Amino acid sequence: MSARNSKANKAAARERLRAERERQAKRDRMRRRLTVGASVLATLALAGGIGYAVVQANKPTQWESAKEVKDVKAPKNTTGENGTTVVIGKPTAKKTLQVFEDSRCPVCAVFEQQVGPVIEKDLEAGKYKVQYVGATFIDDVATGEGSKNALSALGAALDVSPDAFMKFKAAMYSAKFHPEESKDDLAKDSYILKIADSVPELKDNKEFEKNVEEGTFDAWALKMSKTFDESGVTGTPSLKMDGKPVTDAGGKNAPMTAPEFTAAVEKALKG
Repeated sequence: MSARNSKANKAAARERLRAERERQAKRDRMRRRLTVGASVLATLALAGGIGYAVVQANKPTQWESAKEVKDVKAPKNTTGENGTTVVIGKPTAKKTLQVFEDSRCPVCAVFEQQVGPVIEKDLEAGKYKVQYVGATFIDDVATGEGSKNALSALGAALDVSPDAFMKFKAAMYSAKFHPEESKDDLAKDSYILKIADSVPELKDNKEFEKNVEEGTFDAWALKMSKTFDESGVTGTPSLKMDGKPVTDAGGKNAPMTAPEFTAAVEKALKG
């Protein structure tokens, strides 16, 4: 190999080495830029995530928002201020039995299972009308939203018809569907709709489903609950006829069996 060729080869090698070093330097600079950019983005994302979490935490809950509603939408088949008067039965019936219940109340479930069928027959016979007053205090005592959500769903059923309301209420309190007081299953719309599937008028009823899922009657439910709070009644189930308590023979509690209920109501109807 000539000296000239040897020098040329060395020069070419040096040039390739220089070019490779430049390319490596560019790659290093790009890598640093990308690392810094990723760190900045991560910092911004973290800050944005914290900001979003703070905003979400400070947003009012569904029920806090419902409290602030001024123009309360009441279900059909109601009367009175904010539609909180719910009376079911034949208009010719002279007396009205008030029934105070909380949807999560286990004793109310027993009452409905034992006495509910008697009330239905009495309504058909026109013995009296029933005024339903819904409570939500168990949500505060046992923690949760089931009482409120179920009451809102009862409003959605009442919006369909009084019969749908009565059948949905009976299904909700049934041994098949009524959850333990400690379980807040009634807070889940999916569980409410599962119960409603057992009621022909509500099964696959899109308007009912929409009202349940969108909480159409949430504000109404809170107004109804306030009606209970202002009634002076301290527990559920409770009954009144003409403003006077309807109780079992002991004089303190609601009658919990069909015979006790019939005896108590007959006495109240004569009083």
